Amino acid sequence: MTDALKRLSDEGVAIWLDDLSRQRITSGNLAELIDASHVVGVTTNPTIFQKAISSGEGYQEQVADLAARRVTVEEAVRMITTADVRDAADILRPLFDATDGQDGRVSIEVDPRLAHDTRATVAEAKQLAWLVDRPNTLIKIPATKAGLPAITEVIGRGISVNVTLIFSLERYRAVMDAYLSGLEKAKEAGIDLAGIRSVASFFVSRVDTEVDKRLDKIGGEEAKALRGKAALANARLAYQAYEEVFGSERWAALEKAGAHKQRPLWASTGVKDPALPDTLYVTELVAPNTVNTMPEPTLHATGDHGEVTGDTIRGRYQEAQGVLDALAGLGVDYDDVVQVLEDEGVEKFEASWNDLLKSTEAELKRLAGPGA
Repeated sequence: MTDALKRLSDEGVAIWLDDLSRQRITSGNLAELIDASHVVGVTTNPTIFQKAISSGEGYQEQVADLAARRVTVEEAVRMITTADVRDAADILRPLFDATDGQDGRVSIEVDPRLAHDTRATVAEAKQLAWLVDRPNTLIKIPATKAGLPAITEVIGRGISVNVTLIFSLERYRAVMDAYLSGLEKAKEAGIDLAGIRSVASFFVSRVDTEVDKRLDKIGGEEAKALRGKAALANARLAYQAYEEVFGSERWAALEKAGAHKQRPLWASTGVKDPALPDTLYVTELVAPNTVNTMPEPTLHATGDHGEVTGDTIRGRYQEAQGVLDALAGLGVDYDDVVQVLEDEGVEKFEASWNDLLKSTEAELKRLAGPGA
């Protein structure tokens, strides 16, 4: 089953699992995926935690203890989520050591309600890094306009970051600039750049969902022919931007000082349109020094029938630009598409977080008993 996954790894794509739960940790499932499916990292987000904790499986004792201590719901959620991330980080620690910190990473996101507050995001990132207290943690910061200076500040303090919710090429370039600025700040402060790592999570499938919805409204054969092509084109052009930025003189000076490249991470790689191949956003986004974080069904689908044929990004930049040009010619407004997706992404994570707070609060009250 894992031949395709091994080929993917051999091509320079790090396979990360886009999911985490206590049951996955305690059952040995995560360790099994590491051993059998070439998984070398884990990403989480507010929606993943909301689903995991709301299921209640494996969390009862900790929630009961938190209820007995009369902690706030915000503190309870952070204690629960950081415990899962810490345990997952410990499972992945051998990979972290074996890859000199490149992989074996677990991501945890700042409170999504802070997405438009730079100062609060920085404070939350510092707190999460302290709470988890594992060197193989990545703190996830959204690539909102307020998130960009937060990324620079947090990197400048020597904290490794996963930049999330990137949809546009312009914003991706701003993210890379924020990373380089953070490294320069860290260097000035005398921090060892070799200990800082970062990935930039460029979202994929949601781009097709939004663009294809607009193409269906436009109608016609030309619009139909472009369905399912926008996301790959966008991601391929992102890799072109990555090659440009990390081929610059500015980067060369930082690399000489021991810095590591910020790897592009393909996120939202589960295919949402049943008309498209279920491994599309894996096999068609193969290039060196990238990460693909997959939900478990996509991981298994790739292992079962994915066809990894080598690099499917480089050499296709002109074709990718042609897709975006054709979309613009039909009236699909790229800037509007990516802004809608960013706004929706923040809203969805905030809604999941609020749902998690509500369900946890109800459980805390139930377990605390009368008068709580």
